[in-house]
Amino acid sequence: MDEQRLANLAHLRRARDLVDREYARPLDVPAMARHALMSPGHFSREFRAAYGETPYSYLMTRRVERAMALLRAGMSVTDACMEVGCTSLGSFSSRFTELVGMTPSAYRAQEHPAVRAMPSCVAKVRTRPIRNRGADGLGAV
Repeated sequence: MDEQRLANLAHLRRARDLVDREYARPLDVPAMARHALMSPGHFSREFRAAYGETPYSYLMTRRVERAMALLRAGMSVTDACMEVGCTSLGSFSSRFTELVGMTPSAYRAQEHPAVRAMPSCVAKVRTRPIRNRGADGLGAV
């Protein structure tokens, strides 16, 4: 792999780490691109090539992942939506349903005994939202 490609991957990782840390903060593609020292268009293309999804999709997946934990803990859907940095309950609910396979309200109402019995680091990995995963979060990808 050439030096430029390695440097680009390092910059992309910095932007992805930013999303992982600051998902609840107002973030958009231009802000992520600045963090990666790239133009927004170039950043979006490179991010998708490296990680298989757009930067915005990655951000929303992290937000949904955190919201799932908050909903399991009993937080209201509206509060979870705002806590993870979403400003539109409708958009949040649509993306949540797309990734998890059920509405946030249905997810919150569901029992999660297996997840509660897991160490939090294992639960985080096992419940990570992935497009088309089973609604229980434990199904096959």
